[in-house]
Amino acid sequence: MNLSRRGASFFPLLFLLAFLVARAANASDPIHFTIPPGHFVTLNFHDVRKNVVPVADHDPYAISTQRLAKFFDWMKTHDWHPVSLGQIIAAHKGRKSLPPNAVLLSFDDGLESVYSKLFPLLQAFDYPALVAVETRWIEHVHGSSKHKTSRMEKAYIRGAPTTALKKELKRENKSPNIRKPGKVFYEGQELGGGSFLTWAQIRAMQRSGLVAIAVHTQNLHHGVLANPQGNKEPAAITRIYNPATRTYESNTLFRQRIRYDLKFSKHIITERTGRVPRAVVWPYGALTPEVTRIAHSVGLALSFGLGDRHISSVKHIGSLGRFLISEDPKPEAIEAQVRRALHPPKRVKRAVQVDMDDIYSPDPKQVNKNLGALLDRIKAMHINTVYLQAFADPDGDGTANALYFPNSYLPMRADLFNRVAWQLSTRAGVKIYAWLPLLAFKLPNAAQERALSVARRNKNGTITPVKTQVRRLSPFRPKAQHIIRGIYADLARNYSALHGVLIGDDATLHAHEGARACTPGARWPGPRQQSLNCPLQPRTKTNALIALDHAATGAMHPYLNSSNHFGVTRNLFARVVTHPMAEGRFAQALGPFLKNYGHVALMAMPYLDDTQQAPKAWLRQLVKDVAAKPQGLKKTVFELQTRNWARNRWIPASTLTGWMHELIGLGAVNLAYYPDDFLSNRPPFKPIFQAFSLNQFPHLQSEP
Repeated sequence: MNLSRRGASFFPLLFLLAFLVARAANASDPIHFTIPPGHFVTLNFHDVRKNVVPVADHDPYAISTQRLAKFFDWMKTHDWHPVSLGQIIAAHKGRKSLPPNAVLLSFDDGLESVYSKLFPLLQAFDYPALVAVETRWIEHVHGSSKHKTSRMEKAYIRGAPTTALKKELKRENKSPNIRKPGKVFYEGQELGGGSFLTWAQIRAMQRSGLVAIAVHTQNLHHGVLANPQGNKEPAAITRIYNPATRTYESNTLFRQRIRYDLKFSKHIITERTGRVPRAVVWPYGALTPEVTRIAHSVGLALSFGLGDRHISSVKHIGSLGRFLISEDPKPEAIEAQVRRALHPPKRVKRAVQVDMDDIYSPDPKQVNKNLGALLDRIKAMHINTVYLQAFADPDGDGTANALYFPNSYLPMRADLFNRVAWQLSTRAGVKIYAWLPLLAFKLPNAAQERALSVARRNKNGTITPVKTQVRRLSPFRPKAQHIIRGIYADLARNYSALHGVLIGDDATLHAHEGARACTPGARWPGPRQQSLNCPLQPRTKTNALIALDHAATGAMHPYLNSSNHFGVTRNLFARVVTHPMAEGRFAQALGPFLKNYGHVALMAMPYLDDTQQAPKAWLRQLVKDVAAKPQGLKKTVFELQTRNWARNRWIPASTLTGWMHELIGLGAVNLAYYPDDFLSNRPPFKPIFQAFSLNQFPHLQSEP
């Protein structure tokens, strides 16, 4: 493409810019809020076009040239200061501070509009930007138009360091984005070379000193097969499922694939531009600490995602969040988006706890039918959270007999968790918390389970396993700790998109339990060791279980999508709230739970508690006790029972909705309920929806 000819189209735009800059010099509107010193926000843009239809455009991430120019003008007026990648790195190293209200402008996908529409704006305002390019796309659209596989793509496969990786790259090289020679399928359209940057344009922008180029990967900007049912999930964080072998990509092969992709893309950019990129912008904002470490190992020190971690500190630049700009927003809308991150609105949680056992069937067709019923119900309910069972408990004894995801420790009843979680998240728009036990796992080796189980000391001094309905592993045996951490890590590897974990009500130690802590080889379950003075005091047991679940959920973190805010919620028996001395019976206490967890799922279940009070009076006392604790109402989810297990019958909808109204009237913020029989419409949808849904007009909602 002739760059001098392209320059002719810049002049009308520059006249507009001259007017905007002049007006900015006379503006006096004060900034509405400030970005904290030593921090910055990153704004994520994509295409820049003349004619964008707000809200209804075929590309929801495009922004119009006029809107972008107005936003650049707005930043100058309101004392926002775009900064370069180099400035952020310098600030991180302590060489120079960032200016106030620092903003990094980033543009993804290497579209041609970055040169023809954005670049003149950057020049007019003297603003720097970060541009992320997908090297395979650029090489493909500007390479041979006769062949789908360019020389570069052949070299990509040929250069793989292992035979296993070569085979996988050949199998996975059929990206859904590249379906025709010289074209990339992008936002519903087949785009050719005229829609993407050329290397000459990239070099010209780099020479200006205003544009830095980031890796957007070589071949990770698409979904890969993530489960046997056929769902596609981001290639950068997903262990690929191979239907031919019915196996998943190994950890070693996964890491090889990511490392090689980044190295190759970095090499292409360096070779074509003469400059070494220092950052990677992960497609779809999908990154984990695991892949961030891989990127750092190949010289890509900064990793950019998306999501909740919007306000970035120069002290921690290894993994950074960004604001995704969509729907052609006005400057004030972008400002409001940033403000909400700095000053979040009150968050209200509405959660349903769902039994995967009710979805499971040996017949795949029945599984799909059951899942469809659940999706329809959850979507119609307009809630924001599902606590999804990740373990199998078909006999209902509270012990995990098997798991619903691939793992190295227990049998897998069915490979269902990834499928159900992905469908709920993408179709019903809810956040998925995996519901798992902490201790209640039935190990395949019965002798090993007995050796690792919770035990009691008998009067004669001997130690024997505790015989209860719920079989639990001891939190004080190193091997049990290893198994529990491994189960949690395997879940995160299988489904990186989790928003959290609900730790079940099995995590208790009764007054006579905990004898394993007093035997040789016992170990405190957390990373910071402390002495085990026997017999253990109730608060010591409480803290031990908290330390164990911190270790278990900590084992998940390397594999979780960093663009999601990950939270840990733990079930709490109501008796320890209304009668704090009951901590000795449960090894649970409200105060430590509020301090250590994002939320506490308080089992506000009067019939389960077996209280002698009337249910509403009991609930009133429960709310009063919670409200007396700092952040008590904010962090407590009042989880109601929909079934009276003692009488083996469902609680009337009028009773349940009455409890909900009572709790909300008393100041409760977050509500949940369990169980939900989505196959038989119990509890009944309509009355429950009207009391429970987050929909602004619940009375107008029809049943699913």
